[in-house]
Amino acid sequence: MFKIEVKSQQDEDICILIRVENHSFNYICDCGEARGLSVKECQDTKAIFISHTHIDHFVNFDTILRHQIGTGKNVVICGPKGIINQVQNRIKSYCWNLIEEGAISYEIREIGEGGNIKTVTLAPPLWEQVEIGESNNSTIFEQKDFYVEFEILDHKTDSISYIFKAKDKIKIELDNGFKGGKWVANLKEYYKVNNNDALIEVNGINYLSKNLFHMIKVEKGKRVGVIMDHAASIENHKKIKSRFSECDEVYIECFYKDEDRDFAEKNYHSYASMSGHIMKECKVKRAVPVHFSRKYEKNEIEQLIEQFERAKCS
Repeated sequence: MFKIEVKSQQDEDICILIRVENHSFNYICDCGEARGLSVKECQDTKAIFISHTHIDHFVNFDTILRHQIGTGKNVVICGPKGIINQVQNRIKSYCWNLIEEGAISYEIREIGEGGNIKTVTLAPPLWEQVEIGESNNSTIFEQKDFYVEFEILDHKTDSISYIFKAKDKIKIELDNGFKGGKWVANLKEYYKVNNNDALIEVNGINYLSKNLFHMIKVEKGKRVGVIMDHAASIENHKKIKSRFSECDEVYIECFYKDEDRDFAEKNYHSYASMSGHIMKECKVKRAVPVHFSRKYEKNEIEQLIEQFERAKCS
C-alpha cells in the first residue's frame, strides 16, 4: 500500500517521501535539504506533513514551493501551532507581482492545544489567510483508502508525529452453492455497520446478515509511522506506545549516539538505544532509524545504527 523513501542522505536534513499504491500523488514528511527530492516529486505532492519548524525540518519548503507554483493544485500542509503564520511569512517574503490567480493554493491545518485543528487557505496574489474552520479530531488528513492520524510529542516545542493508516479491506470467500451478486455488496455494508439482523436475499432465499458474516474476511490495512524529534521522556513514550504499537513500519529519529545521551537530554532529543527500545516495546515489525546529528562521521552513524538495532532486538 505505502512505499516509503528517505530522500535525504545521512548527512542531510531529514525528508521522507511516501507514495501510495494506485495514487497519482505522493506525500512529504518534513522539508529537509534533500537533494534526492526531484522536481516531479515536488509537483506531484498532495500533502506535506511538518513535525516542527526547526530549520533542519523546514529549510527546503521554499524549494518545494518553487516547483509547485504554476501547477494549479491545492496542496495541504499539516503542522504544529504557528505553522499558518510561518508558512504565510515564508511565502510573503518574496515578490509576487507576476503571479496569476489559481497558480497554486495551500490549505494549512494547524494542530494546536489539545489537538484542536485550525484550517485556513493561502492563495496568490495576496496570500492572505482565509479561515475555513476548526475541528478536534485525531485524523488530520484522509483519502479514499487511507488516512493520517497524529500525536503531539514534546521537543521543548510541539513536535507532531504522524501515522499513515490504510483502511481495512473487506473481502468475501463464498461458500459452496453461493454465487456473487448485489447481495455481496449489501452484506459488506451490513458488516461495516454491525447490522446483524438485516435480511439478505440470495438465490430466492432470505438469510439474516449475521448468518452470512462468516464468509467475510478482513484484510488489515498497513500502518506506517513517522516519529521525528522528541525527548526520551516517560510521557512521550506513553504517547508513542498508545499510537504506534504493532505498526508495520516506523521511521524514528535517532539524533544522538548513546555516548551523547547528555546532549540528547539537554536538547530534548532521543538517542540510539532508547529509540530502539521504544520500538521494541511497540512491537513494530520494521523500525528504521533516521535523522542523525550532522556532527557525526559515517563510521559514527554506523555505530549509532548498531546501538539502535541491538536495543530493538535485545
